[in-house]
Amino acid sequence: MAKIHPLSDVHSENIGENTFIWQYCVILSNAVIGNNCNINCHVLVENDVIIGDNVTVKPGVQIWDGVTLEDNVFIGPNVTFTNDLVPRSKVYPESFAKTLVKKGASIGANSTIVAGNIIGENAMIGAGSVITKDVPANTVWFGNPAKQKGTIDENGIITYQ
Repeated sequence: MAKIHPLSDVHSENIGENTFIWQYCVILSNAVIGNNCNINCHVLVENDVIIGDNVTVKPGVQIWDGVTLEDNVFIGPNVTFTNDLVPRSKVYPESFAKTLVKKGASIGANSTIVAGNIIGENAMIGAGSVITKDVPANTVWFGNPAKQKGTIDENGIITYQ
């Protein structure tokens, strides 16, 4: 059974076993959240969102329509996802750009992920980075705009270029 803090506003019934949703979260009705996740305080999850198993989402993150987080993903505090490549007030696209964060990837605090990109398996995005294109698996990126700075192996050992 999921553990949902009484000060959160959760409308979805698609929340997995042993997932904890902390206070002041808003989870919309069509969102899907897997097992054993930790959704920290002050997180918004929209309708067209899929979150896999064993995912950690730190405080201050908004996960907008079109974002998928696969299993074992880490999302640091205040990471920003976008979903509209040409945002205008009261003008809505026919569909939102899709963003995919693949298994085991980690995104550092205050990073911005521009819509329509794929972050590959086990990739590491450094704090404060701005992702403007696809990130290959097992690579390390940071900066604004982020550039590949190295690789990371299955043990978390980073080799810088």
